[in-house]
Amino acid sequence: MGAKSIAVLTSGGDAPGMNAAVRAVVRTGLYLGMRVIGVKRGYNGLLSGDTVEMNLRSVSDIIHRGGTVIYTARSPEFNTPEGVKKAADMCHKLDISGVVVIGGDGSFRGARDLTGAGIPCIGIPGTIDNDIASSEYTIGFDTAMNTVVEMVDRLRDTTESHDRCSVVEVMGRRCGELALQSGIAVGATSILVPEVPFDFQRDIVDRMKFTQKAGKRHFIIVVAEGVGGVEELGKRIQNETGIETRVTILGHVQRGGSPTLRDRLVASEMGYRAAKLLYEGNSNRVVVMQNGKIIDLDITEALNKKREFNMELYKIAHVISI
Repeated sequence: MGAKSIAVLTSGGDAPGMNAAVRAVVRTGLYLGMRVIGVKRGYNGLLSGDTVEMNLRSVSDIIHRGGTVIYTARSPEFNTPEGVKKAADMCHKLDISGVVVIGGDGSFRGARDLTGAGIPCIGIPGTIDNDIASSEYTIGFDTAMNTVVEMVDRLRDTTESHDRCSVVEVMGRRCGELALQSGIAVGATSILVPEVPFDFQRDIVDRMKFTQKAGKRHFIIVVAEGVGGVEELGKRIQNETGIETRVTILGHVQRGGSPTLRDRLVASEMGYRAAKLLYEGNSNRVVVMQNGKIIDLDITEALNKKREFNMELYKIAHVISI
């Protein structure tokens, strides 16, 4: 048997479904006879010893809640050799023999460093951007997409009523998956992502004019935040087309809300596997989804993978959005 006492923390940006993962880690750990500790506010909690003993009731009635009940934060101090050593020393002091880290690539790098300092770690991908190269799905992505679709559907009502163009910015600094998939779902005229350079005339103005000839009078343009310059883009569209254009930045509303069935289920599966991996003596692993199945990989191998943008889906969006 491996770990006898494990901890769980959430790090970086919050994502709907993190609570389901925490719940699964806690209940699986307790079922296997391990002591489970909740670390508050990510790696900061390991540095300060801000922890709480978890039991079955600690995670009751949280599976449906957004955010994370153990809170999250980014930790510049932890991202130093001294910070990692301090966190490892705190783990020894608290008798923590393994840690489950829920977050993105930055959180995984922290887990790898902590493993190197002698504390076995398992990572779980939790980010609404779906930008973890080693996993085809990350916790929170489905909920975020549904939030975007709901918000844009509401915007469409007023956009259509006024014959306007709505430019909608969604999250995704380096990854356009949220923009691409939600853009298709809302029937956007144009979808702009950081992975594919766009031509203003060809990809926006010409497409709007083409659909105008078919009688369309309102337009939705979905833009990933990594593209940048949405306010200027909105002004330029209005100047070039003569169509009243409004810009809406959805912002952090995309991170909130009750997680969807898919996020609750995937998070539960991943949390179960992570706790079991520590129980069996494994470390420096990350739990991922590949080909629809939950597996685990070496963290370094996972971090070294290059993310591939779904150009086929992007081409499909280009064809069906006219």
